[in-house]
Formats: sequence, structure tokens, C-alpha cells
Amino acid sequence: MTENIPDFDEDGGGYDVDDWSRLTAFAGRIATLDDVQARTAVFALDDTGDPRVIDMPLPQPVIWWEEGGEQAAVAVQAESHIGPEGDEMDVVGLILPDGGAAVALLEDVDLVDDTDPIWRGLVESAVDGADGD
Repeated sequence: MTENIPDFDEDGGGYDVDDWSRLTAFAGRIATLDDVQARTAVFALDDTGDPRVIDMPLPQPVIWWEEGGEQAAVAVQAESHIGPEGDEMDVVGLILPDGGAAVALLEDVDLVDDTDPIWRGLVESAVDGADGD
């Protein structure tokens, strides 16, 4: 489950290793399509059962293991849903260093501290790469 959603924030929403904590979390309730359209939430899931907010500190630095390898991100939304086949899905909304957004399963991310050298290196690499665009 991966969905890229560009430009989560008006200023592009990008961050570096020193200012990631300014990102605004969406917490306390399940997101709706209106929240996504208002750009206050990364995702809203439809046709699922028993939606619940996952109790975790947000925003939260993570290393996201996606098809292309590992990538730095910050989780700003976390929800648990029961899928159409009865499987539980713990889903997180991620903001990437370039300001893009993505949706991933919680099992595909490692929660880290912002002092984690791998996370910091991935953020710096992404920011340096974005500067060169």
C-alpha cells in the first residue's frame, strides 16, 4: 500500500533534520475526505471497518521501507482499519523531506529518533537532491 500525494503543505511541506518537528500531526480522530482535501490529513480510508486512531507520538521520524529502498519520512497520521477481507491494517500518513506525502503500512516503517544517523543521512540526501533539481 503506497500512494504518493504531492504538496501536503502550502509551502511544499519539506523539512530538514533540524525542523521536521514543526510538521502538524493529524491525531485524535479518523480522517475524512474533507480533511484530506483541506490538506490537514494525508489519507482517508473508505469501506473499512472498525477505524481507530493508533496511539503513538506524532509527528514521528521513521525510515520507510518501500520498493525503491529505504527513505526518510515523518509520520503525521496513524490509523488502524479492518480491510474488506477482515485483515487489520495499521496505516500511517507520511511526509517526505521534499514535502511530498505518502501512505504506508505501519509494518513497512521503522520508528526512529531524530538523532538516528541513518534517518539523518537519508533526510540530508533527500534535501541535497531536491536542492539540485
